[in-house]
Formats: sequence, C-alpha cells, structure tokens
Amino acid sequence: MNDRTHGTSLGEFLSTRRAQLKPTDVGLPDYGDRRRVPGLRREELAQLAGVSVAYYIRLEQGLSLNASPQVLDALATALRLDDAERRHLHTLSGDVRQSRRRLPAERVTAAVRQLVDSFGDSPVVVLGRRSDILMWNRAGHALFAGHVAPDSPDQAATRPNTARLVFLDAHTRDLYVDWPRKARDVVGKLRQAVGEYPNDPHLASLIGELTMHSPEFATLWAEQRVRAWDMAEYRMRHPMIGELDVLQHSLSVPRQQGLRVVVTTAAPGSAAQAALQLLNQTLQSAADRPDTTRPAAGTRARTVPPLHS
Repeated sequence: MNDRTHGTSLGEFLSTRRAQLKPTDVGLPDYGDRRRVPGLRREELAQLAGVSVAYYIRLEQGLSLNASPQVLDALATALRLDDAERRHLHTLSGDVRQSRRRLPAERVTAAVRQLVDSFGDSPVVVLGRRSDILMWNRAGHALFAGHVAPDSPDQAATRPNTARLVFLDAHTRDLYVDWPRKARDVVGKLRQAVGEYPNDPHLASLIGELTMHSPEFATLWAEQRVRAWDMAEYRMRHPMIGELDVLQHSLSVPRQQGLRVVVTTAAPGSAAQAALQLLNQTLQSAADRPDTTRPAAGTRARTVPPLHS
C-alpha cells in the first residue's frame, strides 16, 4: 500500500462517517437549510474537533498522513465513534511502513489444538485474519456448517470463510434468526481486518467477490462501520436442534497474529444448553454406529463443493 492509498482509506472513512451525522446529533443547531451533501459539513466537523478546516480537508483528501493521536481522538469524539471505531481510525492513520510488513502464514499450532480441546464439547472454530475457518471441533462443525465437508478447513483451497457463508450460503442465512444483525457484525469485523492488514491481497479479493455477488454486503460495506471481536449473543435456528440462544466468545490467540478462537456457550440450565448437549449426543451416537456407507478402497467420498474460491 503506498502513501496515497493509505491516506485515501482514512479519508473515505472520515467522509463516510461525517455524512452519517446530522447537526442535531452533535449538538449543533439545525436551521432547516438545504444541504448539498448529507450529514455534517467539513467545517462543522473541524470546528467540533478543534482543527483547522484546511487541515481537515487535507485529511479527507488523503494528503496529510500520520495525524497525531490527539487529533485522531478529537475527530473520533466529534464523529461519535465507539471504541472499536476509534481504534480503527488510529489504525488507518498509522505508520505506512508498518502496514507494509510481511504477513505470516496462518497455521494451527499444537498449542492452539490443545486450547480447542480444553473446551470439551463446546462448539469451537478457529478463524484466521480474513475470517477463514482454519479448524473446528466436531461440535463447531455440526453447529455452524454441518452441510460442508468436515475436513474442508485442512487445505487452503477448500477452506470455508465465515463471511462467504453468511452472505452467499443459504444454509447459513437460515441459521441466524436475526440475519441482518449477524451480517452487520461480519462486515464490521472485515472492515477492521482491512485496516489492520491493508496489504493482504486475498483479503482484498474476498471483499471484491462479496461486493460483486451480494448487494447486501456492498451496501453494508459502504457504511464504513467497524465491529470489535469480543462477545456477541445470537438466536440460532438449527436444522437438528431447533432454536437456541447462544453466546459467541472471541478469544485472541497469543503469538498467532490475527488468529481467534470462537467458543459458543449457552446459559447454564437453559433450553439452549440442553440443545447443545443433544447435538453432542447425536454426534456421539453417529460416531459409535458402524459406517456402512464408507467407500470401497481406491474410491473417494463425495463432499460438498468448497465455499472458498
């Protein structure tokens, strides 16, 4: 990423978020005047942030780089950004040389596998920086993508991607009762990833693919919203165990840049916890039964076509 592109990303974020605010949102009087552009004017935001109009215009045009943390914090406050969006703003204005660093290969180490095993029967998936599924345990596969080959995360060519699943896969769309909220969360996390890894060509390709094939993704992507990886509550509608309310906890993996372990839990004693236990019992029963459908030697089992291009 060159300096110009780096500045443009910051400028696009600022101008988009500025357009989403009305004067009354930030305590300015609204005289009912007709505005040529939606949202706050540049001079209004500059005034709120305590910077000169000329300097703010240069920021939006991508002509000023490496703004001070104090200026960025003032802009974040003026734009009413939350903590995740504030961090994203700082990331976009960071050292360009740092953004050019070589990205390490994504891999699941023995320590990560040990961590996944420690969660027992809880559904677990391991995600990479582009939200590719690098690993899942048996319950994680059954809960999120039982229609996909269980060994698909093992190779990059067949590795599922959670954003592709949410926007391009009908099974996953039906899995979330409030699909629009899940979709916004997925887009917000991808937006954060683009800020952190601007030189990842596979990430750029993923964004382009989703923009081309999903109008809903394109609309959400243009909003420049950011979501943090932390904890989220969803109601799921699973084809085997019905509706259940779950918490998805996202845990960063030490010494593994960009890797996250996502663990799904349910409230103790709840119907959702009972449903997850039923899912595991069903999986165990299936594992204990003799496999009479195993292909003969020399033949290959039929799998679902990969969702990763």
